[in-house]
Amino acid sequence: MEEYIGKVKLNLDYYKGTDTYSDGDIEEKLLEIVKSGVDLEEFLEKENEWVYLYHLSNIRHNLLEWYDFGEGKSLLEIGAGCGAVSGLFCNKVNRVVGIDLSKRRSSINAYRNIDCDNLEIMVGNFEDIHTDEKFDYVTLIGVLEYSIYYINSDDPFHDMLRKAKEYLKPGGKLIIAIENKYGIKYWAGATEDHTGGFFDGIEGYDGVDRVRTFSRHGLEKLIKESGFTGTEFYYPVPDYKMPIEIYSEERLPKKGSIKTPSPAYDRDRLELFSEVKVIDSICEDGLFEEFSNSFLVICS
Repeated sequence: MEEYIGKVKLNLDYYKGTDTYSDGDIEEKLLEIVKSGVDLEEFLEKENEWVYLYHLSNIRHNLLEWYDFGEGKSLLEIGAGCGAVSGLFCNKVNRVVGIDLSKRRSSINAYRNIDCDNLEIMVGNFEDIHTDEKFDYVTLIGVLEYSIYYINSDDPFHDMLRKAKEYLKPGGKLIIAIENKYGIKYWAGATEDHTGGFFDGIEGYDGVDRVRTFSRHGLEKLIKESGFTGTEFYYPVPDYKMPIEIYSEERLPKKGSIKTPSPAYDRDRLELFSEVKVIDSICEDGLFEEFSNSFLVICS
């Protein structure tokens, strides 16, 4: 079964009739906003609450606006959500297929990108969806850490990557964006992004069973154990959610490059030390890649 919202196709063949993942009632407000056709940047100038910025701000596009996807390419976006970066992908490649658990979130995505005739959204659990189509790119933007929700197995993180790899054409690339378990902001007093607790990731997620992030070494190991042979690491600052700068392995920040502490967005945070001074020291000692708040990884 399928529906159309403007030019966007909603594929409901795998939708079971219930949204099993939700941010709550705020999604109804988001749906009202995008259906109204209001200019989102003008709206955000007046309503700058974090939930609106996270879902609707074009700052999200900075993550991959710079990346050359090439001509005539196709892309599978796993966990497309409310479409924070779906529109960017529609502008970059010929065909975009999004997958998301929630019909409401998929509707928000469709209304936001209503004129994109190259966007199809498949509603359902990634593990249940089957297609013979192969893609030049598959993305996991803020998704890998939630593999427990998507993959019912004893090893959901490896299995998520292996399943994503199955949808790649020969020579295709997997794109991952995820927080760093050892991001400097967590040491400095910010709460863990997913749990809201202090030091949950640093302390090994003791008592937390629904989410995991990884160190740089741990993430690279996970990717290669899942069948990928090459990785290119990039470092969004302050993080992958609201990136202002993207550093690479070839061009890392130096002392003085980062001038402000990491934002907490919607939460209070502690300031246990001068984050900027510690970042300067980390950069001088060549350790920034280990303590960057987020990773962007291109896997081949």
